[in-house]
Amino acid sequence: MADSWEEVFHKNRLVPPSSQTVRLAVENHLTANHGFQLSFSRLIVAQLPQDLSAGEDVTYQLRVTLFDRKLQHFFGKTWKSSSQKMKNNKISFNEVLYLHTSLLLPSTLVVVELVSLSTKPDGSYLSLGRGFSILELFTNRPEGPGTNGDRRLNLHHGSPRGLLHPSLKDSVDYGNLLKEIDGAHLDCVMKTHPSLNSAVHLLPEHALVSGEDNIPGLIPSPAGDALLRPQLLKMTPFTLDKLTISLQPSLEKFESLLLQLINADCQNTKQPEPEDAQRTVVIQERRLHVGVHNGWCFLDKPQVVVLEPVASGIRGRTDSTSKKSTLVKDSSTTSSRPQMLGLRSSLEIKMANNQALAIVFQLEYVFSAPIGRETMLSATSTSRAAFLQCLRWGIWCPFQEPAHWKGKEVQLVLQGGAKPNPLGVMVYRTEASVQTQSPAAISAPSTVQERLEAKDVIRFWLFSSLEKKPSSPRVSLRTKQEDVPRQRSSPSPSRKQITPTSPPESPRGPGLSLSQLAATSRYPAISHSSSALPWQQSFPSLLHPSPLASAHQLSHVACSAVSTITHLEMDLQREGGKMTSKDEEGDHLQELPFTPIHAPVITLGANVPSSCSVSSRSSLAHLFSAGFPEILDCSGQVAEVLDPTEPMPFDPQREEADLLQGNLLVFEFLAFTRIPGAGVESDWPRNIYVTFQFYRFPPVTSQQLKLLTSDKVRPKANEALPCVLATINKDGSVNTGSPGLQIQFRVDDDFLRPREKSWFLRHLALHTMHIDVWDSDSLLLIGSTAMELKYLLRQGKPAVQALHELEILTTDYVEEDTLLPDADQHLRSTSTAMMVYAIVRGRLHIRTGSIGCPADPSRKRAADGISSYSHIITPRKVTTGFRGGSLSTRNILQLNARNMAREHRLDGELVLLNRNRIRAQDITPEAQSLNSDSRRRKLDCMAAVHRLEAKENTTAADVMGLNPATQLIREHQPSDEYSKAEGIASMLSQAITTQHLLYASLGSAEYMEFVLKNPFNVPQTVTIHSDDSELSVITDTEEWRYFKAITKTSTPLEENMFHVEEAAPGPRVYLRPKESVHIPLKYQSFLCNHTISVQGPSFLPTGKGSQMAKKTLSNIINAKIIKVTFRADDGKPMAICQVNVEPTPHVVDQTFRLYHPELCFLKKAIRLPAWQGSTAEDPNSCSDISVHCSDPNIVCQTRMLVPGEPQDVYLKVPGSPSPHIKMFFVMVFTDKWKAAPSQIWQVYVHFLERVDVSCVTGQRTCQSLVLRGKQAVRKIKCFLSHPKEIEVDPAGVFVLPPAAVQELQLRVQPWQAGSRFLYVNAVDMDQKRLVAAWLLCLRVHRPVLSKAFEVSVPAGNGRGSSRKITYTNPYTSTQTFLLRSDHPDLLQFREDKFQIGGGESYTIGLRFAPSQSSGSAEILVYVNNSEEKTEETFCVKVNYS
Repeated sequence: MADSWEEVFHKNRLVPPSSQTVRLAVENHLTANHGFQLSFSRLIVAQLPQDLSAGEDVTYQLRVTLFDRKLQHFFGKTWKSSSQKMKNNKISFNEVLYLHTSLLLPSTLVVVELVSLSTKPDGSYLSLGRGFSILELFTNRPEGPGTNGDRRLNLHHGSPRGLLHPSLKDSVDYGNLLKEIDGAHLDCVMKTHPSLNSAVHLLPEHALVSGEDNIPGLIPSPAGDALLRPQLLKMTPFTLDKLTISLQPSLEKFESLLLQLINADCQNTKQPEPEDAQRTVVIQERRLHVGVHNGWCFLDKPQVVVLEPVASGIRGRTDSTSKKSTLVKDSSTTSSRPQMLGLRSSLEIKMANNQALAIVFQLEYVFSAPIGRETMLSATSTSRAAFLQCLRWGIWCPFQEPAHWKGKEVQLVLQGGAKPNPLGVMVYRTEASVQTQSPAAISAPSTVQERLEAKDVIRFWLFSSLEKKPSSPRVSLRTKQEDVPRQRSSPSPSRKQITPTSPPESPRGPGLSLSQLAATSRYPAISHSSSALPWQQSFPSLLHPSPLASAHQLSHVACSAVSTITHLEMDLQREGGKMTSKDEEGDHLQELPFTPIHAPVITLGANVPSSCSVSSRSSLAHLFSAGFPEILDCSGQVAEVLDPTEPMPFDPQREEADLLQGNLLVFEFLAFTRIPGAGVESDWPRNIYVTFQFYRFPPVTSQQLKLLTSDKVRPKANEALPCVLATINKDGSVNTGSPGLQIQFRVDDDFLRPREKSWFLRHLALHTMHIDVWDSDSLLLIGSTAMELKYLLRQGKPAVQALHELEILTTDYVEEDTLLPDADQHLRSTSTAMMVYAIVRGRLHIRTGSIGCPADPSRKRAADGISSYSHIITPRKVTTGFRGGSLSTRNILQLNARNMAREHRLDGELVLLNRNRIRAQDITPEAQSLNSDSRRRKLDCMAAVHRLEAKENTTAADVMGLNPATQLIREHQPSDEYSKAEGIASMLSQAITTQHLLYASLGSAEYMEFVLKNPFNVPQTVTIHSDDSELSVITDTEEWRYFKAITKTSTPLEENMFHVEEAAPGPRVYLRPKESVHIPLKYQSFLCNHTISVQGPSFLPTGKGSQMAKKTLSNIINAKIIKVTFRADDGKPMAICQVNVEPTPHVVDQTFRLYHPELCFLKKAIRLPAWQGSTAEDPNSCSDISVHCSDPNIVCQTRMLVPGEPQDVYLKVPGSPSPHIKMFFVMVFTDKWKAAPSQIWQVYVHFLERVDVSCVTGQRTCQSLVLRGKQAVRKIKCFLSHPKEIEVDPAGVFVLPPAAVQELQLRVQPWQAGSRFLYVNAVDMDQKRLVAAWLLCLRVHRPVLSKAFEVSVPAGNGRGSSRKITYTNPYTSTQTFLLRSDHPDLLQFREDKFQIGGGESYTIGLRFAPSQSSGSAEILVYVNNSEEKTEETFCVKVNYS
């Protein structure tokens, strides 16, 4: 009888290899999995030792183990052969071993030990080591994975444990250190075994097995060796449905006890802090891992699903027609509190009918925990981090017993505690769970159901997908009970960090983005965010506030946690069981929960592509031989070099206490390393330019950079040398000076706002900078990357520098392969899923530097002239009266200025001179006796007033249709409309005006309180009116309390202070005589300038640092003056608050680039990162997430799903004509009152003209495009994203006259089936500007095969192979044929073109390139005519063995 799952599992537990060895194999790209066969035939001993000959019952055995020579570490499992006796100094073993491994390192050895077995008097065996030998699996050549052929292994004295001796560490050759046994050797044959590749999913890596071992899932061979030619059992799909988990004593009590233990453990392991009351561990997600295990390993990667708390009466319901399950509520129950965990959907798994195959369940919780102050910052450092902990697990073997589970509910007891489990993790258990889970607790006589109620149980239904699911299956009380040992464990679960895993087999596709690799779409979407690949992401990005937000705008931001499970299911469960009267009326259709068909763009946050140096030493030597300028500190010393691979400590106090208060930040673009890709030439790109935005400086678009290659250095075949970058001048010549491009930003007190430095340092510590790399010739996006800014922190050092080597990533969409269209193609769904592939286009070498600069005492600080910022606006007392003169508005403005700032007042005589326009030579001698400084200041003021008058007069004249001269005459003429009373009223209005300067940025709410006093002896009801809707009165008491708390404003707060009416011009407030009250005001703007620079390279301005930023401000809110008028009962103003809004640029957290057809609505969903959700103690504590868009014409909204579920932001962008680029900002708020955006996203939408092309692989398809001329003559050239698959005519530069029409002929010849997206750009060669852009939507079908061939090519010999195919001309006339292949790197033709007569035959010569590894490949051979139309298609399957 075959072994059960438990027996197989306990027999075959492996010791994993060292993580350092695995990392070393990954870094050296030696991770291809290979299968090997080891044959041990016989062992020969020339002279038999005396102790070996004693006793006739002595037998011998071989024991084989894997060994890591570099780290002196045994791993895997020791394999033991059958016992054999010695005959004539020979021991015949004839054993065959198999293994597959991806650690193709020379340090991986096979240690073979000879052991003698003798029987003791008590019947047991005595094992003695008689010698050992060492077999090297791999050579020092990476191209040779193994050494095939016969081997003779010499035996050495001693035990294999001697290899652990310190003297053998770092030894390359053991031959001189180990003593051989004379004449003793073992005959061995080693060779690769490609047939094992079909069964690698049944065996773990590094497991030594024989063909006679029990491997569930493998059909036993009659010859005894099942691994020689493995044959697999047929896998049948099954569906797990209505899955629920019950935890004892209840879900609420179980989780409450769990959190208490974890929080208590956290308090015992760290220093207490004042805010510890709020810094607690909470549950973020509840996950279930489900996989099929054969005792050796999982047959496939376990699926991970998210569970939700549900009431005990809510059970699964399956819809047999749609094969989807939802959670519905049982009307028989009245309990609404969550009592169990449930899965809303069904789960698909594949199994074979084998009693040793088991379904493994693992319940895992994701906890969100606070990070202490001592934490070292990294790419994922935030205020909260996440860790995982396994709580329960269980296994169930459906075929171990007769299948009584069909049509019944399966109930399985879950286990906990320190017991070996398939996932190899520590499992949580408390003393209470030991008592309830122990076998003694259920030993008393009771029913099965009563015993289950005291245990943690998982319930589900299992259906074969080949059968029809029953609509109402009967519930069975049959259970599978597992014994749980009574073992104690620590109440504190072990914390496990989420480690990066291998890339999942998820969608791929055209340039999605760094942060969209997990999403699918019908159109390309390139996003440049601070994220990397999904499988390199430990934690998604948390919602961080903008560094420009003031201190009071940061305390509201809710911390978030982790959620890397992507699913778009929605809960169909109704809240409550009663139907309201409105539902009974049936007047309106009820909206069903609906998930859009386009998958969301996943924002993955702060992880970035690897900046570790992957270039060889020779490449780095070639790079730095170019002579880049050094980064020096103020004293001329070379800046200290930081290693980007090491964690960067961050001490804010040390940064702020630095004596060098200024920082000169340097970004030096050194070189670009090309990586060959499909569809492009090997020397692409030739010229590039980069775009990026640092902090709140304006966006930077660099000039053209030439990629220089050296003719003196010959690169190796497998190594690409970095190309040094050189700037291109305006005349097109290459700059022969210093190589590279250096851009500097000066950040000092002259640039920073008050209290902004701490947030700037925080921005450097936690944020990344996105860089887009463009082809300056075609203006096509090459890719994007992100660079960590934390290595710009000096930490008290004079200067620091770091070298970054960043991968330039893009994505490509490819839909699943399709055959040629048939009659039923119109029945197919149009929303086919796309696959998304990440493509590395190159590596960008950047050197960053931060140079400390001393503060200049003679330089006036930008904030010195600004009084300390206060949220309280107190009206100024008028201390100066009216001195006479004109009552014009301009004079009153001067009077108000004199009341506000005495040092800037003007004399009355000077004001009169200015008003009456008296010339300088008419000024009296008394006026000329003023000192020179005062005179210069007054003359400057007079000139400023003249300019203001000229502007106002011109504006008024334009409105009235008058010229300036006529307007000047009318101004001096007496007007009946202008009275003295009106002038006095205007003067009094200015006298009661209080001005307040406000620095504001996009989306940030600025809070202020105006002190309003009733100057009368009678009560007044004051109406408050603002002439701009962006400045409003806070009438909600909760909102007022919230802003007072975050601004730490200790002023009185009143409940129900304002009276609001719909028709009133504003809220009203009641004031007693001589009473003063504080009026809360809030300014917040969601609109800004959307001007973007023209696409293409440009030349940077000569200014540097803050000066450059001030000259080219962009994408900021508009400056404005807003008046808030407080009117008394009689309608006259009592006080006026004039707010002068000074705009400030904002920080962009993430950038997305989306490509879409022109004049069509773009509908896109962007997945929000996880936030602090509801907990078991407070289910309603979920944060309020809202979004705003800076463009009012764009629909931007978010919908709140079930608490704990991912949330998406939905965008609907109106289309524009090609090649227009629309840019806007999306602000994400995580608090109810929207004090400051947690993140600001910058979204670019490139609109292109769509062209649909349907074609077949290998065959040319023609398509015409139309290019229309504009007003001027242009020199145009068309560029293609995949020049190896597309050709355009005309291919060179052509002249496009004004208003002319130019037809472009496209010839598309793709080599890969499926739906793809390609790009065509028409570029003005003189201006380097984009004229037109097309998006080619290819629908590529597979051709109809004429013949199929199969050929075997030896692998690893380096010679390749030649074959022939006979082709007969089916026509009666002479024809010319062309030969094409979809894999030109694997197959070459003797002649690419041949001509034969009618009915004659021709022998096609095929030359297959050599391969260094085993495997197989299918190559299509196309026989095309002279017009590249396919005549015949042959499929050649090549087996490399």
